[in-house]
Amino acid sequence: MTEAIGTFLLVVIIGACVTGGAGAMTPIAVALGLSALVYMGGPISGAHYNPAVTLGFWAAGVTGRRDVLPYLFSEFVGAIAGALVVTLLMASDFVLAPSVSAPLGRAFAAELLFTFALMLVILNVAVPRAVAGNAYYGLAIGFTVGAGAFAVGGLSGAAFNPAVGLSPALVHLVRGGGVTAGVWIYLVAPVLGALLAVPVFRAQYPRGVAAPE
Repeated sequence: MTEAIGTFLLVVIIGACVTGGAGAMTPIAVALGLSALVYMGGPISGAHYNPAVTLGFWAAGVTGRRDVLPYLFSEFVGAIAGALVVTLLMASDFVLAPSVSAPLGRAFAAELLFTFALMLVILNVAVPRAVAGNAYYGLAIGFTVGAGAFAVGGLSGAAFNPAVGLSPALVHLVRGGGVTAGVWIYLVAPVLGALLAVPVFRAQYPRGVAAPE
């Protein structure tokens, strides 16, 4: 429930900002909103709100194999519901898309790079024994996404999250809007970026770390 609610609210925040004309303030709103949602759900579900993060946690041994599918299901259900609510509230579909003026390869690299950064930050602020119980993990995660949105939002759409990138596109498709070009980037690049962060994290802690309970 917590994963679904958190992902739902994250998509509503992003979608309302994008369709409502928040413009340059969108990354700030997303950073603040995500930080608050991470604090809300962290003690209950770990506050993934992102299928790429769930897969990264699984690869790092933090999330058990039997928990992966329930996490993914909850995240996508929440994201689809959020996209529908944005459509109802704003009277407009919300779809992220790579820039039409740049090659898709650049958008792919941007999504991969900043999902890598996000996963690496999450692992470092949530997993090691030395940071157990810290009070800054939500800000670190939210600020990383906000920084990425400022840096490459105009290039890739700054999803860094398959649920955020794919679910609004699915709602748009069902409503007769057609397939968004480059939507596959939001599945492949974030997952690859999150998985690439895991061996880097392990290299940072070659003697191993224990996930806080």
